[in-house]
Amino acid sequence: MALRMWASSTANAVRLSCASRPPLSPAFSLSRCFSSVLDGLKYATSHEWVKHEGSVATIGITHHAQDHLGEVVFVEVPESGGPVKKGSSFGAVESVKATSDVNSPISGEIVEVNTKLTESPGLINSSPYEEGWMIKVKPSNPSELESLMGPKEYTKFCEEEDAAH
Repeated sequence: MALRMWASSTANAVRLSCASRPPLSPAFSLSRCFSSVLDGLKYATSHEWVKHEGSVATIGITHHAQDHLGEVVFVEVPESGGPVKKGSSFGAVESVKATSDVNSPISGEIVEVNTKLTESPGLINSSPYEEGWMIKVKPSNPSELESLMGPKEYTKFCEEEDAAH
């Protein structure tokens, strides 16, 4: 997702207020104390996540991305059965701040679309890694998953990206 809109004053306010927050469960890592990163997922530099289980990979946008977008008010998802190509847009997320394309971190065939997002786009904010998933794909080249980042690498990537803005 080509997300390049940063709310630095909000980030600074959140950063100051999070020092007193209790830590999250061990299944999470923290990036800049407001964005959680789940273990067991792969992450793209464009801020999408992938959970590969068996012959299907579930894809959505990361907590970090939804946090920078703000309240999501509309989600555009593709039709099931169509192809996706690594690095190409398959949908969009519109928030009160911006509209951003969502890119596929892997290539394959879309086998399922989260139609709940049409009626409840806020699921991307409230549950980006579970109820807010966007598409499920049958990967055509599973080796593409190897080029994605793990949780530690993605956390470091987000910290460096935020520091540059």
